[in-house]
Formats: sequence, C-alpha cells, structure tokens
Amino acid sequence: MKLIATDLDGTLLSKNHEISDANKEALKLASEQGVEIIVATGRSYSAAKIPLDKAGLNFPIICLNGGKIYNERAQLLNSAPLDKATCKKIKQICTAQHVYFEVFTNKATFSESREKFIQVMVDIMASAFPQLTREEVEAQAKNRFQDEEVEIIDNFDQLFDREDIDVYKILAFSLDDEVLEQVEQNLKDDASIAITSSGFSNLEFNHPKAQKGIAVKEFAAQLGIEMKDVMAIGDNFNDASMIEMAGYGVAMGNAAEAIKDMADFTTKTNHEDGVAHAIQTLLSKELS
Repeated sequence: MKLIATDLDGTLLSKNHEISDANKEALKLASEQGVEIIVATGRSYSAAKIPLDKAGLNFPIICLNGGKIYNERAQLLNSAPLDKATCKKIKQICTAQHVYFEVFTNKATFSESREKFIQVMVDIMASAFPQLTREEVEAQAKNRFQDEEVEIIDNFDQLFDREDIDVYKILAFSLDDEVLEQVEQNLKDDASIAITSSGFSNLEFNHPKAQKGIAVKEFAAQLGIEMKDVMAIGDNFNDASMIEMAGYGVAMGNAAEAIKDMADFTTKTNHEDGVAHAIQTLLSKELS
C-alpha cells in the first residue's frame, strides 16, 4: 500500500474529537515505512487542522468532502466550488422545508442564527448520545463554534452574490428523516449537485467533482500512485466514494451497515483505535 486516506469524525477521531496515541503512532509508523497519508474530511481546512495540530501531525488534507485539496505546506492544490445559482436553489428548498443549514465558503462558515444552530445541535446530540447530560450536550454544541469559524448572516442570497465568496459545501440538519428525504428528493436529479451525508441527521451538498473519492484519486495521481495501491478508511456516506474507489476500502466498526457492505474490511470502532487496527492489519499482511 502506497497511500492511506482517512476520514476524521467517527473514524480517526475519538468521541472527544481527538486523535488517540495508538492512531497517531500507527500513522507515524506507516509514514516511516514510506506510505503517504492524507486526511479526507467534511470539515473546513481550519477545523481539520485543530486535532492534527494537537496530535503533532502534519498531513495533506482533503476538506469539505473534496471541495478543496491542500498539501502538507497548506498550499491549495485544487478546488471545486458550487455554482451560485445552485446554492440559491438549495437554500430555497431547505428554507421551504424549514431545515436549518450552514454554508461553508472560502471566508468562513455562515449560519442564520447562533441560537438556532445550538438548539439544533443540542437536539441532534441528545438523540445520538442519550448518555450525556444536558450540560455536556450544550458544551459540545457550543464547541462547534470554536472548531469552525462560524459567522451569523441574515441574507444568504446577498452572500451568494458576493464576488469574493466561493461556496464549497452546504450542510443541512434535521431530526426529521422525512423532511430530509423530501429535500433530497427535490434535489437529487440536479446534475450540478452531489448529495451525501456524514450522519443520520444531515445532508451535505457539494459540487459533483467535490467528492472524497475523486479528490483522493487526483491527489494519488499527482504522486504517481494508482487507486489499487490506496487504502481508504471511513464511517459514513460521504466516505463511500473513496472506499469504493480504493484498492482496499475499510469501514469503521461504528460505520453505517451500507458502508460495511461495500468495504473490503471492517475494523474496530473509533473508540477502539480502529484506524490503528486497520493500519496494523494491513502492514502485517504486507510484511508476511
């Protein structure tokens, strides 16, 4: 194996949004053995850097699901922004369905209301993690504003019309699956949009070229690496394209069942150092 691409949330990161020592050492070991490493995440670049910097790691980053590709020197290698008319269409449909959404741009992540955002996140996290107290849920929700550079805005159409703004991802949240399904049905036939999800409560909208699999393939090609020599690790549907395209696709133990079905191997969960287990398993196979 010549290249490992790993997702962050639900994959490389623990429930505390940190990289464990075991995962860190496994990545370092693979790198020392000549394997290239790249992170592929739905996060913005700045938010992706937070856990990497904390762990003392510096790798190239595919961010915003493939909307941007950066090398380890923080140089932008490629980008694929959404068309502005497409952004307005997504906004119109989400608004009509009363779905909260965020807009990820080259400047910041924009939200219509900090309070609405926090309430949405509290509701989602309380449903996903019933063992947490209300105080813990609220603390984690508010922490999102520290990870992402979120700015409050009251007119998205004006934002989309700005010449200095490029939109790379729109992220919609709802606890009502039927509402999200309706939003997806209204947009799924639009060839200018790629629709994925990084969790049970959201939809992610990107340019069709802004997909993790496409970005990993492009990055690998720049290094002269074929996809058969790539291992991709992930847990959710925005990881599907790279897991399918990689020569060795790995699903986390906590991954959606459909992701496990398409993977070549299912590792341990992100709370059990699943990335480290996958890397160790792969390296032991190649050394045997």
